[in-house]
Amino acid sequence: MSKYVFPAVFTPEGEFYVVDFPDIPNCYTQGEGLNDALEMANDVLCLTLYHMEKEGKTIPLPSDIHDIKINENNSFVSLVGCDTFEYQKFYENGKIRTGIALNSALLALSLIFLVELLYSDRHIFQSF
Repeated sequence: MSKYVFPAVFTPEGEFYVVDFPDIPNCYTQGEGLNDALEMANDVLCLTLYHMEKEGKTIPLPSDIHDIKINENNSFVSLVGCDTFEYQKFYENGKIRTGIALNSALLALSLIFLVELLYSDRHIFQSF
């Protein structure tokens, strides 16, 4: 069990955001509003990687965020992190719920990414 960070593509659709992880097959979700989408993205990433670990599958390496191509004009790329060890505690104790709340550090990082997005011509960490 480990900690991971993967790029995710967020695409607004009305009041919702659809989230897709290009590096992980069949790993996608949606949320009502950006905060909900971030929580759901964390949850689906943890769930998918937790089951991959449990089944002995190889976890793919995350792509560089600058290499992710976006097709939609309003889409953007952000990093989403998860801790499968912490997720295992919830899962095995039967306390898992639909949207595991982001811890404060992840939420703060996500907000920093979004602010950077607003000032970087749609590419997060463009200045690094």
